[in-house]
Amino acid sequence: MKNIPLFYTYFDSPVGRLLLAGDQKSLHFLSFPGGHKAFGPQPTWTMSDVHFDAVKEQLSLYFLGSLEVFDLPLTLHETDFQKRVWGLLTEIPFGATRTYGGLAEKLGTPKASRAVGAANGSNPIPIIIPCHRVIGSTGKLTGFGGGIDTKRFLLDLENPSKKLLQNPF
Repeated sequence: MKNIPLFYTYFDSPVGRLLLAGDQKSLHFLSFPGGHKAFGPQPTWTMSDVHFDAVKEQLSLYFLGSLEVFDLPLTLHETDFQKRVWGLLTEIPFGATRTYGGLAEKLGTPKASRAVGAANGSNPIPIIIPCHRVIGSTGKLTGFGGGIDTKRFLLDLENPSKKLLQNPF
């Protein structure tokens, strides 16, 4: 990511003010306002709304429940394993969930559920790369960079017939 000028802006969503960061062509990061993975703009980033119209439009539609699959250019800085895991995340249908173990099996590494969890947790563009759709083997909602209440909200938004929690925001 060195020498790449990044721009940032914010998007007010039902789960709080999301930080969006990217270059002139693609989104690099999305950060929640809270949770253990939340972060703010870096000192070298420039505030600008100019490059984020498509991202904001698609996020708006998603939060209205009328967009199930994002179609945005993304730039990811990942290992090969993370790339494989994040690719599987984008295959999880809107409103569905998968387990860490199930993803590990799909990768052909059935004993790598913890590694899948670590890759899932390092996802730099949550919601758009839907890491919130991954749950524990018992159905329990486990670790999420934006916080468990945010994860519940996103899952409820996508599948209202399986409400886990009323909107805490």
